[in-house]
Amino acid sequence: MQCFSFLKTMMFLFNLLIFLCGAALLAVGIWVSVDGPSFLKILGPLSSAAMQFVNVGYFLIAAGAVLLALGFLGCYGAHSENKCALIMFFSILLIIFIAEVAAAVVALVYTTMAENFLTLAVVPAIKTDYGKQKDFSELWNITMTGLKCCGFNNYTDFEGSPFYLEKSVFPPYCCNNSTESGSCTKEEAEKDAVQGCFDQLLYEIRTNGGTVGGVAAGIGGLELAAMIVSLYLYCHLE
Repeated sequence: MQCFSFLKTMMFLFNLLIFLCGAALLAVGIWVSVDGPSFLKILGPLSSAAMQFVNVGYFLIAAGAVLLALGFLGCYGAHSENKCALIMFFSILLIIFIAEVAAAVVALVYTTMAENFLTLAVVPAIKTDYGKQKDFSELWNITMTGLKCCGFNNYTDFEGSPFYLEKSVFPPYCCNNSTESGSCTKEEAEKDAVQGCFDQLLYEIRTNGGTVGGVAAGIGGLELAAMIVSLYLYCHLE
C-alpha cells in the first residue's frame, strides 16, 4: 500500500511537470509563430538553421498541446485513481515512444532521402526569395554566419535568385575571403567551395552525437518508467 501511494504521488508530480512543460512549449510556439525574428535574435544562429528545415512554431504548438493533454491525463488519472485516464495516458505515451523509435530508425537509414526531399523544398525557395524577402534573407544570413556555410547544398543554390540577378555575385558567405561589400564572384565561390548548410548541420549533429544519444536515451527511459508506473496503478485499482 505504501508503494502504491508513493508511485501515485510520483506519477502526479511527474505529470504536473509534463503539464507545465507543455504549457511553456505552447506559449513559445505561439510566440515563434507570431514573432519569429525576435525568437531568432534571442536564441541565435543555430536555432535559425533548424528553422530552415521545419516550421518550428507549429511544431512547438503541436508538441505543447500533446504534452498538455498527456500531463492532464496523468495527473487526473493518478489523483482521482481513474482507470480510463491512466490507460489513455499509457496508450498515448506508447504511441509517442513507438513514433520516436521509428523516427530514429528513419533518420539513420534514410538520411540521403531526407536530404533529397529537403533539397526539392528549400533550394527553389532560395532561388525565389533570397534577396527579395527580407525576413527570409536575414534568416539565411544568420544561418550562414553561424554555421560558416553557403546555401543549402553550395553556392549554386543562389544562381538565379533575386540577389544574384541584381548584383551578379553570390552572398559573401560563399567565399572565404569575401567581404560584406559583395565581391564573391562565381570563380571565387567555385574555388573556395564553401560547404552547404545541410552538410554542416549534419556535421554538428554527428559531432555532438554522444550528447544527443544520451538525452534521447534518458527521455526514452523516462517514458518507459512512466508507462510501467501507469500500468502498475491501473492494475492495482479496483
